[in-house]
Amino acid sequence: MSIFEEIMGMFSYSFMVRAIVVGSLVSLCASLLGVVLVLKRYSMIGDGLSHVGFGAMAVGLAFNQAPLIVAIPVVIIAAFLLLRVSENSKIKGDAAIGLISSSALAIGMVVNAMSSGTNIDLNSYMFGSILAIDKSEMVLCIILGIIVIGAFIYFYNPIFAITFDENFARATGLKVEIYKTILSVLTAVTIVIGMRIMGTLLISSLIIFPALSAMRVTHKFKHVMIMSVIISMFCFFTGLVASYLLELPTGATIVVSNLCVFIIMTIAGRIKVKA
Repeated sequence: MSIFEEIMGMFSYSFMVRAIVVGSLVSLCASLLGVVLVLKRYSMIGDGLSHVGFGAMAVGLAFNQAPLIVAIPVVIIAAFLLLRVSENSKIKGDAAIGLISSSALAIGMVVNAMSSGTNIDLNSYMFGSILAIDKSEMVLCIILGIIVIGAFIYFYNPIFAITFDENFARATGLKVEIYKTILSVLTAVTIVIGMRIMGTLLISSLIIFPALSAMRVTHKFKHVMIMSVIISMFCFFTGLVASYLLELPTGATIVVSNLCVFIIMTIAGRIKVKA
């Protein structure tokens, strides 16, 4: 059987179709938000929120509740708190992220240890699994993904304004805090729906890598955003196909794909500057 036939054979498996649909939406959402978060130096908020999501999902599984339904509101609240704590208290930036994320992860592990029969499910959330996505979760992820993309497009102009100059945006009458909250909520939703494929430990890479790779070769905001989307989608499909053909962990393979593209883009960017 040729490689092309093997790749086409992927689509005969329902779990692969679900993974492609959800993964494509997550990659698109993460790449759009990633550009803004990297420029605002909020990129590590994805890592912090993924740990909060893990803790929430662990509690949900312990009480036999749908983990995504439990995690989404909890992670949204955590995103809001991270924003408020880092700006309005003595605990700043990375310290606030570390405080909240490590606490949530610890709570999740303790709840898991006190419960029975949740280890396998939590393992899939920790490292990601394309087999873990069922039909109902796919539908929920599609709805949430469309909402995130639609909201980002609708609020594009104010998001652009607060990304580059909050003080100027505030001076023009823009309600900066509201749009920063919206940005945090969109990030939280993207993190939660992406954890099923990428896992708690790797989901932040979907936010950071495509944006950084795009910035190696272009510097205009729209160009960076378009390039980030292209890179994210390419790396997702490349990583997914490679993991299927070589029987490798999906999330890790997607990250390695992103790393390779980042290295290539860095080299290309240096060549461009010298030229």
